[in-house]
Amino acid sequence: MTQVLFRNCALLDTAAGEVRPGHHVLVEADRIQEVSDRPIQAASAQVVDVGGRTLMPGLIDAHVHATITTMDLAALERRPISLIAHEARLILERMLRRGFTTVRDAGGADYGLAQAVERGLIQGPRIFYSGRVLSQTGGHGDFYPREDVPRLCACQIQSSFFSHVADGVAAVRKAAREELRRGATQVKIMASGGVSSPMDPVWNVQYSLEEMRAIVEEAEGWRTYAMAHAYTPEAIGRALSAGVRTIEHGNLLDRATAERIAEKNAYLVPTLVIYYASDEFGRALGFPEVSLAKLQDVLKVGLESVEICKQAGVRMGFGTDLLGELHDHESREFEIRAQVLAPMEIIQSATVVNAEILNRSGELGVIAPGALADLLVVDGNPVEDLKLLQDQGAHLPVIMKGGLFIENRLA
Repeated sequence: MTQVLFRNCALLDTAAGEVRPGHHVLVEADRIQEVSDRPIQAASAQVVDVGGRTLMPGLIDAHVHATITTMDLAALERRPISLIAHEARLILERMLRRGFTTVRDAGGADYGLAQAVERGLIQGPRIFYSGRVLSQTGGHGDFYPREDVPRLCACQIQSSFFSHVADGVAAVRKAAREELRRGATQVKIMASGGVSSPMDPVWNVQYSLEEMRAIVEEAEGWRTYAMAHAYTPEAIGRALSAGVRTIEHGNLLDRATAERIAEKNAYLVPTLVIYYASDEFGRALGFPEVSLAKLQDVLKVGLESVEICKQAGVRMGFGTDLLGELHDHESREFEIRAQVLAPMEIIQSATVVNAEILNRSGELGVIAPGALADLLVVDGNPVEDLKLLQDQGAHLPVIMKGGLFIENRLA
């Protein structure tokens, strides 16, 4: 088997939350074989002398939309799916070059896109995909125009490439089962209004408790979980009561809600950069005016919600939720969170915490024997300078995913 030996590393131990100089790491095939503070003997291994630079695990983004390839959402509805797939390829490949070796797609990506990455047709991060999101009529996944004729057919489900608009316990069960049948690694529920959808105010509480419980039950039947888009205490509380495992966004939560997330051993995945980037560039990129107006409801309170959750002991993952032309702002999430969180906390959210969310603890987000060999060499210590994770991977001379070099400027 192919072996690669990384020598003279400052090892970023995400589990312990510290950087350890003078370490060596042996990779065999797609896994980490050995980690030691003493020289490792491997006569046939390709040697990479890290020269004291930091070696850290590959990053994980737990909230992406690789197939939302333009901010002009009306235009996206008219775009051929074959064109979207090629645009998504470019988005994914740039994510990997920024050091994100794994992503959780929160709506839109499917089995075909994940397989294209798995088979090497796309040189992108491995994808944990939700498939189509589940939305009620008039909910955050319902992009049908107001002027459409009423859709009250007996089937109760209307599907697009992005969502199943489904109402009632029987319909949401069927919609969830369909996505799980198609290989979804988790199920996405729209539990509140949102910014990008045309009709629902952000404070709108969506799906009944019974509907959400049915979706969660179906996910658990496949030994996985449900994630829920939710902003307000009411929406988050209902999702938690239904057994949802990860709350996405959560900008409008309060202290009591944060404490309940912690008590339930659930997770929050804040996505702050999308609000900042949309506010700065959205209008020029065709983001709908109704969405730009709703954006103001959640923009300024995002950091406050993160601070509340830190004080309440909530486990927070790392997500970005970027759309279309804004995907290159992905690493700005580190910079924005640094206003209220310590650098190591942010790095841990993008590694070990996200690995927990994906049910891949010990396999992703760590440098340890048996873990997947997703490794980054950083020109400096990112714990001391988070800017080293900016600039589209310029400060990452080595990027390895699953034991294969994506970049190796130290060769």
